[in-house]
Amino acid sequence: MLTHDENMRMCLTGVDTPMGRALRRYWVPALLETEVGECDGDPVRIEIMGEKLVAFRDTEGNIGILNEFCCHRGASLSLGRNEDCGLRCIYHGWKFAHDGAVLDTPNVKDPEFKTRFKIKSYPAVAAGGIIWIYMGAPEDKPEFKRYPWMDLPASHLLTTIHFEDCNYVQVTEGLLDTTHLGFLHSDGLSHAGDVQIDYAAKVGKMADDLAPELAAEDTEFGFHYAALRKGDSDGSHNVRITSFVAPFTVLNPNGDIATLMVPVSDTTSLFIHVFWDTEKAIGEEPLRSQQLEFVGLTDHHLDSYGISRRTFGTPATAGHHNRFGQDRDAMRAGKTFSGLPGLIEEDVAVVVSSGPLRDRSGERLSSADIGIQRLYRTLLTIAKQVDEGREPMGLGSAVDYGGIVGTSGVVSAGEPWQSLVPGHKKAQPNRMSGVPAE
Repeated sequence: MLTHDENMRMCLTGVDTPMGRALRRYWVPALLETEVGECDGDPVRIEIMGEKLVAFRDTEGNIGILNEFCCHRGASLSLGRNEDCGLRCIYHGWKFAHDGAVLDTPNVKDPEFKTRFKIKSYPAVAAGGIIWIYMGAPEDKPEFKRYPWMDLPASHLLTTIHFEDCNYVQVTEGLLDTTHLGFLHSDGLSHAGDVQIDYAAKVGKMADDLAPELAAEDTEFGFHYAALRKGDSDGSHNVRITSFVAPFTVLNPNGDIATLMVPVSDTTSLFIHVFWDTEKAIGEEPLRSQQLEFVGLTDHHLDSYGISRRTFGTPATAGHHNRFGQDRDAMRAGKTFSGLPGLIEEDVAVVVSSGPLRDRSGERLSSADIGIQRLYRTLLTIAKQVDEGREPMGLGSAVDYGGIVGTSGVVSAGEPWQSLVPGHKKAQPNRMSGVPAE
C-alpha cells in the first residue's frame, strides 16, 4: 500500500507539485483534432492539469493553445473572435497569434506596446487524430515521438474522448487490471461472439480464466504487464501483454488500441481512445459505428451518461446521485451482472464510485494487482527522476516508440512471455531506487 503522502505525490499534478513538474516534461494529449478541425472555427475551452486554456485553429491552419484568460483584463478568450490569423478578445479587441504573440491592442495608441509582452501559450502538434501540447520549460522540450498508428490515413483511425469525475490514476488502474474483465464486463464479453468486429473477437475468451498468472517487468519506456491464461493440454498459454508508456499511454494487448489518461484537474480526468486498423477503414461506416456501439463510445452513450464534452458536469453525469444508471431490478432478475448499460459505463462507475481522489493508504493489494503496483512505482519514479534533475523515463533518444506494442499470442510450455515482444528491453535495475517496493 501507499502512504498518504506517497498517494498525494502520485496524484496531485499542479504546476508546483512533483508529479505536475514531471508530467509537464512530456507531450500531453489535450483534445481531438476534430474539435478544432475548422480554420477560423469556434475556440474550445480545455483544462489540463488545472491550467485553463483555449484551443483554436487559425486562418492558416496553425493550432493555438493559449491561456484562456486575456492578459489584459481576464475575459475568457473562448468568447473571442477567431479571424485573420488570430484570436481577438471581444472585451477590448486585443488580438493574439497562435504562438502567443500580441498582434493588436486597438485601444492603446502606442504602436510599440504590443511588442513588449506575449500571452502564455504552449506548442502544439497534431498527430494520430489528437492535439498534443508541451507544457514544460522550453529548454527541456523533448522531441515529439511518433507511434506507427499516427501515420495511418484518417479512414483507418478512430479516436474518441470522454471525461470522468475522478483522479487520472484511478482511471489508469483499470487498464492494467486484466482480472476485472471477467467480472465487471461479463455481460459484454458473453456477447462478444455475436459481433463481427475484431475487437470483440479478441476479448471474447478473457472470461474463460478468471485468475490468470500475472507478471510485470520494467522497461526503458515504462513496463510490460502480462496475463497468462492456460491454453491447450500441451502446457501452452494464451498471453496478453499490455505496454504502459509513461506517463499517460496504455497500449492494449489487442494490438490496435491505445488509451490515454490525462489529468484535467486533480479530480477530473480526460480519457482518449485510439482504435486503428492497417487493413480496414475502421474510421468509416459501417465499421465505425459497429466498433463504437460494442464498446459504448457512441455520441449517444457518452452524452446520455454525462461524460462527453457537451454533457459532462450536467445532471446527466453519472454519479451516486443517480446510482450511475444501475438497474437493480435487472440484477435481481439475473439479466445482468453489473446492472450498468455497457462496457464504458461499467468502467466509469467503478472508478468514480471510490471518490474523486482515492485514499490508497488502506487498500490491500494482492497477487492479482501486479499491474497496479507497477503503475504506482513507475509514476513515483518519474516524479523522483525530475526532482533529482534527471530526464524522466521514456524521453531518451534511444527509446523507439515505433517498437512499443501491446500484443497477444500463444507461448509453448517453458517459453518466456517476453518472446512475444522481441523489442523488449529490461530497464536498468537501479531505476526504481528510492520508491516503494511491491
